[in-house]
Amino acid sequence: MTLRNIYDKETLRKKLEAETFKRITVSFYRYIKIEDPNEFRNLFFEGLSKINVLGRIYLANEGINAQISVPDYNWEKFTDYLNSISNLVNMPLKIAVEDDGKSFIKLTIKVRDKIVADGLNDPNFDASNVGTHLDALQFHEKLNDPNVVVIDMRNHYESEVGHFENAILPNVDTFRESLPIIADDLNEFKDKEILLYCTGGVRCEKASAYFKYKGYQNVYQLHGGIIEYARKVKSLGLNSKFIGKNFVFDNRLGERITEDVIAECHQCNSPNDNHTNCANQECHLLFIQCENCAQKYEGCCSQECQEVIHLPLETQIERRKGKIKSEFKAMHKSKLRPNLKEMRFEKGIM
Repeated sequence: MTLRNIYDKETLRKKLEAETFKRITVSFYRYIKIEDPNEFRNLFFEGLSKINVLGRIYLANEGINAQISVPDYNWEKFTDYLNSISNLVNMPLKIAVEDDGKSFIKLTIKVRDKIVADGLNDPNFDASNVGTHLDALQFHEKLNDPNVVVIDMRNHYESEVGHFENAILPNVDTFRESLPIIADDLNEFKDKEILLYCTGGVRCEKASAYFKYKGYQNVYQLHGGIIEYARKVKSLGLNSKFIGKNFVFDNRLGERITEDVIAECHQCNSPNDNHTNCANQECHLLFIQCENCAQKYEGCCSQECQEVIHLPLETQIERRKGKIKSEFKAMHKSKLRPNLKEMRFEKGIM
């Protein structure tokens, strides 16, 4: 069996569109010891391919982090397969709140140094010494305490479209950026109760351990993340204290939790919270764009990129070969978000 995708994107999209069954988008993670991630990767790819699972999975010696879609008719086979693997038995599964079944077009399983890049190389840091887990209802109730400090462990482009009321929103592009900032800038809260949250829980698991390592005494984390919180408060008929959209790392780019639109189009500043990637593949910057600007700029983040997409395809390909994407992104990010570096934290007060 071939242990990788062999089709181009267009073929994969057509295959997905032709499916007549529903898919369930689900995420899960577990910090476990995987002795040989490459061997595990090949066996896992084979097992999931047999039941037509699509998605993106990261493996490392420290564990597994997965976002996938499963055919509904194979759901029982999928859970049985997970339970057949000793260290994945009874895996907590976070099912998407909003799901069109088109979240992924292929199955990708990658072996990495860590399942969440944290930038830490301190041998004294114990990632297993995590904070206290709170279920969705416990977290919801603790948010009523005015003395707790709520911290969003996600990136700025995630919290920009949705976050918990009164949360501290670190102005960072990556998780690995946020941990040093925690150590440097949040010392005033060491004696407070700290509530951490992220999308599904995997980042909070490591962040809570880091908080404790840095001397914070009362550290709590939302078990199951925003995904589980949204499902729980909805089932109980409670008013969500998470406002707006939950950003997700698949083709959906977001699932709506409440009807509130708390972000703005990065080009015209009209209320909007729809993320897109710049149509210029040389740039591919992730940004927020309203429908009017999408038409005006043809899905691009700037006039410069709009000019690029009208160049002959061969010219665009040659330009991409000689252009470092990060440089292109940095140039346009400064135009779209001129206040990005003016503050290290923002308080999300609704």
